[in-house]
Amino acid sequence: MTTGAHSPYPARPRRSRLRTLLPLGVAVWLVLEIWLLTLVAGASSGLVVFLILLAGVVLGSYVIKRAGRRAFKNLTETVQQQQGGGPVTPGARSESEGNGLTMLGGLLIVLPGLISDALGLLLLVPPVQKAVSRYAERTFERKLREAAAQSPLGDAFTQARMHRPDGKVVQGEVIRDEPGSSQGETARGPRPPLTK
Repeated sequence: MTTGAHSPYPARPRRSRLRTLLPLGVAVWLVLEIWLLTLVAGASSGLVVFLILLAGVVLGSYVIKRAGRRAFKNLTETVQQQQGGGPVTPGARSESEGNGLTMLGGLLIVLPGLISDALGLLLLVPPVQKAVSRYAERTFERKLREAAAQSPLGDAFTQARMHRPDGKVVQGEVIRDEPGSSQGETARGPRPPLTK
C-alpha cells in the first residue's frame, strides 16, 4: 500500500548524453584499435606491429617535446616583455596558436593504436588545427554564454567580457536603475568598482 509520502531523498539529476555515451564510445574505440592491430599482424607479422607502435611512441614524444619547448619559449618571452614594461607583441601569439592541439596530436600518436595515430597525425596539419581551434572556441563561448545566462550575475559577467574592436578589454562598471528609485532619492553611497 502506498501512502503518497514524498521520499526524503531528492531525485538525482538526469545524466547528460555525453556521460552516457562516452564509456560506450571508448569501448568501441578500444575494440576497433585491437581489431586493426590484429589485422595488420595477420597481414604481415608481429614485428611490424611492434615497430609501428614503437615509431608512434618516438614520434609522439618528439612532437610533444617540441610543442612544449615552443610554448615555454613563448611564455618566457611574454613574461620578459611584460616585466620590461613594453607592450606584448601580437606576433608571438600567432606562433603559439596551435601548441595545445599539437600536444594533443602528439599524445594521440603516443597512444598505441592505428586510429589514434591517424587522428594525431591529422591534428598536426595546420588547416585542421585552425578548424578545430575555431570550433572549440565557438563551443566554449556558447557554453560560457549559457552559463552566464543561468547565473544571477549573468548581465555583469557579460558586460565585463566586452572587447573593443582593436582587441583591448574595456574595464567598466555595470550600473542598473533599481525599481522604485527616483532621481530625488539620496544615493546609498558610492558603488565599489568591479576591478581594482
